[in-house]
Amino acid sequence: VLLRSFARGLVCLEREGEFAEEECVCVCSTLPAAFSDLLPHFLVEPEDEYIVKNKPVTLTCRSTPATQIYFKCNGEWVHQDDHLIERTVDPATALPVMQVTIEITRQQVEKIFGLDEYWCQCVAWSTTGTQKSQKAYIRIAYLRKNFEEEPQGKEVALDQEVLLRCHPPEGVPQAEVEWQRNEDVIDPASDPNFFITADHNLIIKKARLADTGNYTCVAKNIVARRKSTSATVLIYVNGGWSTWTTWSSCSAVCGRGWQKRSRSCTNPTPLNGGTSCEGQNIQKSACVATCPVDGGWSEWSKWSACGADCSMWRSRECTQPSPGTGGKDCQGLDLHECHPHTAKHPLNSTDVALYVGMVAVALCLTLLLIVVVLVYRRKKEGLDADVADSSILTTGFQPMGIKPSKPENSHLLTIQPDLTTTTTSYQGTLRSRHDTTGKFSMTNGPLLDPLPNGSHTLHNGKLNPDPADFVSRLSTQSYFKTLPRDVANTSYGTFNFLGGRLTIPNTGISLLIPPEAIPRGKIYEIYLTVQRKEDLRLPLAGCQTLLSPVVSCGPPGVVLSRPVILSMDHCSDACLDNWAIRLKKQNYEGAWEDVLLMGEELVSEPYYCQLEAETCRLFSEQLGTFALVGESLHMGAAKRLRLVLFSDAYCSTLEYNIRVYCMDDTQDVFKEVMQMERQLGGRLIDEPHVLLFKDSYHNLRLSIHDMPQAHWRSKLLAGYQEIPFYHIWNGSQRYLHCTFTLERLSLSTCELTCQLCVWQVEGEGQSFSLDFNIAKDTRAVDSEFLLMDNNATALAGPSAFQIPYLIRQKICSSLDAPCPNGADWRMLAQRLKLERHMSFFASKASPTSVILDLWEAQHFHSGNINQLATVMADIGKQEAMIFLVSDGEC
Repeated sequence: VLLRSFARGLVCLEREGEFAEEECVCVCSTLPAAFSDLLPHFLVEPEDEYIVKNKPVTLTCRSTPATQIYFKCNGEWVHQDDHLIERTVDPATALPVMQVTIEITRQQVEKIFGLDEYWCQCVAWSTTGTQKSQKAYIRIAYLRKNFEEEPQGKEVALDQEVLLRCHPPEGVPQAEVEWQRNEDVIDPASDPNFFITADHNLIIKKARLADTGNYTCVAKNIVARRKSTSATVLIYVNGGWSTWTTWSSCSAVCGRGWQKRSRSCTNPTPLNGGTSCEGQNIQKSACVATCPVDGGWSEWSKWSACGADCSMWRSRECTQPSPGTGGKDCQGLDLHECHPHTAKHPLNSTDVALYVGMVAVALCLTLLLIVVVLVYRRKKEGLDADVADSSILTTGFQPMGIKPSKPENSHLLTIQPDLTTTTTSYQGTLRSRHDTTGKFSMTNGPLLDPLPNGSHTLHNGKLNPDPADFVSRLSTQSYFKTLPRDVANTSYGTFNFLGGRLTIPNTGISLLIPPEAIPRGKIYEIYLTVQRKEDLRLPLAGCQTLLSPVVSCGPPGVVLSRPVILSMDHCSDACLDNWAIRLKKQNYEGAWEDVLLMGEELVSEPYYCQLEAETCRLFSEQLGTFALVGESLHMGAAKRLRLVLFSDAYCSTLEYNIRVYCMDDTQDVFKEVMQMERQLGGRLIDEPHVLLFKDSYHNLRLSIHDMPQAHWRSKLLAGYQEIPFYHIWNGSQRYLHCTFTLERLSLSTCELTCQLCVWQVEGEGQSFSLDFNIAKDTRAVDSEFLLMDNNATALAGPSAFQIPYLIRQKICSSLDAPCPNGADWRMLAQRLKLERHMSFFASKASPTSVILDLWEAQHFHSGNINQLATVMADIGKQEAMIFLVSDGEC
């Protein structure tokens, strides 16, 4: 196969055992004789290469001693013209050195890509023989865009292990992986809390607060660099209780009281959505304070014997009783000495002047008093005192005395009916009596009309004068300059000792004036109004929020013999463990004062509250402006929000609006929104939903979903709308709303189906499934969801109560007296589930009457007097039969 010649040799290349004469190459062999028997060896062998994009790669091969070097790629010889040959001589050995380079393009590799890997090797010749180099593989480099597995966000408790998985995209060469936190590269060598596994997962050995952040998996090779979507890792801290504080001093100075201690959820404080502490942060305990004993003097001792100077003395001691437990010492002298006076000193000129001056002052004062009395009598003679004018009552807060100056009206309010006799009867309605002969007219109020037999009939019923005139008159009085002129949310009436009731329709606000609350002989014109939050801002701090409407009743200076009951809605979750609820009252200067802390009421105070699921009943011995303010004790506290949806009643354009109102769950706010939407021409498109909004500092989000894309689209750019937490919690606005503007693609589209979601971030949510025709007004604003209260705003006398007056008196006389077997007012309170207020009832002169007042306030619209009769029968009182008496007997 190989022909040699001394001057020139012809070498035929052997290719896979076959001869190829066209590939025979003429080579010159001029090797020194000493190295003529050496085989070639490689100084440089070709190495694996990657083709990046369209850039060719270069393979290099160097051998000595070598006469020829050629590349073979994928079993085929590379054409001689594609070789770049460089010949040199090794100066150390004088052997010839050959270096050959070739270029491999992307097209060459792609021809067999997928069938087999593309490889090249070089073959070197010497006069002795041939040698083959190692194979070099040429691959097309790439890196896919999509990760096979991306890291997922996690919420992990403090000190827990965190595992974030990452499987990089497919690529050649295989991608290297690094991790970033908030765009900074994580180096496990500098922070041993991080560890990257062989399969590229990241492990946070022990989660720290500083480890909260956005984690990104980065894959890179010689072609590209890819970043995964960021995974948010939130390290939260569950709250822990601090140690209990020491017990406070006993609330009672003397006798039974209570003391408390507290702890806070600050060890540690909940962070990043961690759970709040479970349990109560305040503990209460009953205590008994030793009553202080003030000292008292004993009797004076007998006088001592007369001394040499004719003086005597006597003494007493502070021992009856001796002061104790912080009591006061006795005041005064414990030693009394007596010295005789031997002479009288004559008056000097200074004493005479003093006595003369005192006599002159006394005469001046006497003359001034006489003048005042004369002026008062002259003015009083011009007044008709049969009935006190309401404007005078509301200015001075005291009715004028009754003066029988006119015989024809002498029966007015001067004869009190004997309610225990049968000569007095109670008719069904209260008639307004207009007396044109008097100087002052009374358009409404309880009056006594004469009967033929000389007895009197007390009328009672509805009071419906002009409310605008009443509000106008009130606004002229000095005490009512700030009273809003809101006729729709104000009611008033004139009342005497028989009591009555004021109601503001559709607001849940009412004022019950029990019998005998107004002293006999007095008539009061009383008003009840709900204030707008925008007009009357309450100072709220910290976690405080307004839980009720701001209600005013007055005039605030009237004298009451027993507490009235003010009923109003509230929007708390009614769990006193979650709240510290305070009753605030506005004083005459306009400042707000805390007058009651719910759950810590003192029966000696003029205010007392009963908190029901949705209503607060306030017993008050004073009229004024009131509001309930709640301070959340932990993030579990929640207030009720009412969510109401309205839309345009008629739509003639492509745009269509849906309004979502988020308001406190009280009837007065709902009434205001319904009235406003009625003026706007809106319509209610779904029944209201209730959402518990927690004190978690998270905002309220609203979004709309699942609209038919072929007919509708939302013009909202973001995925949701958001109402900040503090806008809802501070209660400065009565209601908040968001508007979703939708666009229909055709005017012929009338059917709208979608899903509207309202939720608190990391909290509860509500969902509305809407399916209606926008062209039909199927549910008007004044639908069944606005329950119209057609009852009178003011009722005076017996018609304001479920229980007749005589029956009420008999029940009180039967149950007020203590009974050894407990069949008294205490059992009545238990049967009516009012046992929590036993101490309050016991502090009143007639506990039964207060219980019946509360029953009247709770059951004005739904009261069933037969049920109350059943309760009386269960107690075992024969007086239960008195419920069966006729109206004429009452």
